[in-house]
Amino acid sequence: MIKQTFSFTEKISHFFRILLPVFGAQISLEAIPFFGTVMAGQASPQDLVGVAVGSSLWVPVFVGLCAILSSIIPLVAYHLGAGRNEEITPTVMQGVYLALLLSAGVILLGYFAVPPALKWTSLEPKAYDAAFGYLKAIAFGVPFLFLYTALRSFMDGVGQTRQTLWVTLTVIPINGFFNWVLISGKLGFPALGGSGAGWAATLTYLCLFGFAVWMVRKRKAFQDYQVFSSWPKPSLAAFKEQLAIGLPIGFAIFCEVSIFCVVTFLMSGYGTTITAAHQAAMNFSGLLYMVPLSISMALTILVGYENGARRYLDARHYGNLGIGIAVVIALFFLAYLLIYNEQVASLYSSDPIVKNLTLEFLVYAKFFFLVDAIAAPIQGVLRGYKDVRVTFLLALFSYWVAGLPVGWFLATYTDMGPFGYWFGLVSGLTAGMIGLMWRLWIINKRQNQLIKKSMT
Repeated sequence: MIKQTFSFTEKISHFFRILLPVFGAQISLEAIPFFGTVMAGQASPQDLVGVAVGSSLWVPVFVGLCAILSSIIPLVAYHLGAGRNEEITPTVMQGVYLALLLSAGVILLGYFAVPPALKWTSLEPKAYDAAFGYLKAIAFGVPFLFLYTALRSFMDGVGQTRQTLWVTLTVIPINGFFNWVLISGKLGFPALGGSGAGWAATLTYLCLFGFAVWMVRKRKAFQDYQVFSSWPKPSLAAFKEQLAIGLPIGFAIFCEVSIFCVVTFLMSGYGTTITAAHQAAMNFSGLLYMVPLSISMALTILVGYENGARRYLDARHYGNLGIGIAVVIALFFLAYLLIYNEQVASLYSSDPIVKNLTLEFLVYAKFFFLVDAIAAPIQGVLRGYKDVRVTFLLALFSYWVAGLPVGWFLATYTDMGPFGYWFGLVSGLTAGMIGLMWRLWIINKRQNQLIKKSMT
């Protein structure tokens, strides 16, 4: 349970008490596309490329819209810190309604947009079939995933991050089993290849939602909130409040994630082998990103809680603590990766050419991780302060004005080839990090005035 702390030692302990379950839950969620990609790659390079391209369409939509629903976290944490517990359940229920609306919109958009988008990629027939089958299967799981995200945001917002950890840990072996059965064709099921990864994900999303509903209704930590005990009417005012915070967060994350996916589409022009190696490195980068992302989410909870309670100095301390811890962890992981690069590449493919290309892409992935270790925690702090609009504009500029054009130029007009896109991505991420540091400096100046007032 989230609580007030009085010393630096207590803050460190409480920070990790919130962070570790969030990290475990994020790793568990990332394991779903991770296992799907790895196991599809073992089936064939074409299945790996199909899942890669399918993921490049699905992931930015999934991440961006789930980020909109994550607006429930700072709202719930703020209500809790301010002692307005009666406001929490209505906020959650309006988030459930919003999740259903977003689900319907995504499915409708996908029905019209997916076929022409896949035709634009010029994939080989087998890779095309894998990508289309993957996305078609994922569509059935969209409502369950978004509803789960709304419930998870509620559980995290009240500081019960361990509960979400148990939910996500439970589905890891379930997802691995579904992938094994459906991709490779075990226990009498046909070998579905790339589309099997989509069906495995959908069945896993259904399990996530079911476990979350059971948790919210049955666990003592949540029973006082009486979620689902009543169904208030959908409220446009409540939607507006959540979207005012969630849309800038969602668009900012969409700008970041979608540029990676656009690069994956552009990579398809270099052939199956390079695209497979690119996706392998990108998939592993996504797994690494769960570290700074988890720290970011923990900071949103803690800063939002302290800000709601008007303990502005405590909020500042949590922010500084989280950023420092993220950098230290990043340096440790980078040292580890310098030793075990080949083992990582071998996870994705036994093809020696794909493996060697993956190793080259992983060099750039290390820079991604270091920059994200600074940028993501700052984003979490700003979200805790409900400062989200400027971060969206920074993301739009840094990724789409600074990052992608640089990558396209280097890939097109220099001998860097496909690696030019990765250099451009590093440039965009670095520009975004600098902009976020500037924004946090401005917010800290404003908070200094509130800190001085709270001490008088």
